[in-house]
Amino acid sequence: MSETNFSSFGPLVGAIDEGTSSARFILFKAGSVEEVASYQEELSSIFPQEGWVEQDPMRIIDLVNTCINKTVDELISKGGKVTDIVAVGITNQRESTVVWDRTSGIPFYNSIVWLDVRTSSTIEQLLDQVPNNARNKNYLKILCGLPLNPYFSGVKARWLKDNIPAVKKAMQTGNCMFGTIDTWLIWNLTGGVKGGKHITDCTNASRTMLMNIDTLKWDPVLLSFFDLPSSILPEIKSSAEVYGRISSGPLQGVPISGCLGDQHAALLGQMCLSRGEAKATYGTGCFLLYNTGVTKIDSAHGLLTTVGYKLGPNKPTVYALEGSVAIAGAALNWLRDNLNILDDFKDAERIGKEAESVQSGEVYFVPAFSGLYAPYWQADARGIIAGITEDTTSNHIVRATLEAVCFQIRDILDAMSQDCKLPLQRLKVDGGMTANSLIMQLQADLAGITVVKSAVLQSTALGAAMAAGSAVGHWNVDSSAINIPSRTWYPIYTDDERDVKYSKWKMAIERSLGWDM
Repeated sequence: MSETNFSSFGPLVGAIDEGTSSARFILFKAGSVEEVASYQEELSSIFPQEGWVEQDPMRIIDLVNTCINKTVDELISKGGKVTDIVAVGITNQRESTVVWDRTSGIPFYNSIVWLDVRTSSTIEQLLDQVPNNARNKNYLKILCGLPLNPYFSGVKARWLKDNIPAVKKAMQTGNCMFGTIDTWLIWNLTGGVKGGKHITDCTNASRTMLMNIDTLKWDPVLLSFFDLPSSILPEIKSSAEVYGRISSGPLQGVPISGCLGDQHAALLGQMCLSRGEAKATYGTGCFLLYNTGVTKIDSAHGLLTTVGYKLGPNKPTVYALEGSVAIAGAALNWLRDNLNILDDFKDAERIGKEAESVQSGEVYFVPAFSGLYAPYWQADARGIIAGITEDTTSNHIVRATLEAVCFQIRDILDAMSQDCKLPLQRLKVDGGMTANSLIMQLQADLAGITVVKSAVLQSTALGAAMAAGSAVGHWNVDSSAINIPSRTWYPIYTDDERDVKYSKWKMAIERSLGWDM
């Protein structure tokens, strides 16, 4: 397509950003951070039992199509054209798992969301398979970079096989298709039962426990351990290449050419393109990725080895260390919905500041509602609030919740420093919670690190657009690290103040362990 065929808006690259709580579609001017049009819809979850979290896969694809249609309508209303859109990228909630019928396209079961912990019993069964009765949760880490934990997609697939008869039968007959949300979206958008592409990218595949972290291929040893057939698996691709074309709707014929799990897309969108750069995304959970370049680092301190991104089939694989926090923004939801001590998230900053000015001792909250993720990986942990006195108010609980998010990131930063032998000097941040400047200052204070927030709010979607645009020649990622306006927070606490508070946090962590025995 020649440049003269574009309107004044084009060329444009679209990004489908399908998260845990919403779906959105954003159009960026190719090669820039400028947003031209967007639309977002909330996505609800289903909670059949305590600890179970599900979503309707059909609802997910419907929401994505709605977002695409509404965004295109906005583009046209502004004078743009559909032909301005040269590519679409996808970024998605990771680990959430879908299995569906190869011939009908109907899911056998709801998507099991990454937060779901029903597979704790499956983990116990799998640990029994570890040789020499070792029950070592890191037994497979040498192959996949991940510990045995309910978090990951392969464990969810095994649970579905063991507990949903239709899934087991379909796996036996070869009629079952498995995928994370990216795979489900790409298959549907490229035709579904009429020739849809069954693919995933290496970042999402690296979160399944089924992909070899060195070869970027499905590993027969891992498949055998989980007792899953290879016939259910999508083809693994790089994060930036043309996977197929959208088969219907206003974007019919537009290539889908970028795909990354949401945290990997944020790493790219935050321009963490060099070894030693790191970002933290504060959302429902909190996820910190540290770019280790082409070197794969095997963590000895509870972190995950993961693929950062791979921007083309013949491009080098960039690896990352990751620390995952299960409960970040979800803890504020809990204060609002369960304790009724927070009316609006925007109030948390004011309340937290008010609590600081009242001397009533220090309250520590470990929000381990369904266990602790990195660097502890303790599924038996449960939430506790410690340090309460008769003067403690609900305001102190709110502040302790904000501090808990920051302490959990401090845990991960310390582990990364030990693994990489180089303390991080600057942390790039994004996500909804970064709108709270108190959290950002607390993060700088409690971790002793400079915190930098980009003015680009949608770094996850931007990363997907960068990958998609690069695959079709409309985005030079290496030159994308332009000077984007940012806000910076510097540590104010002394080392002694920081260390005293952190030691009390560690005491609270110890008290949270071993509750769900």
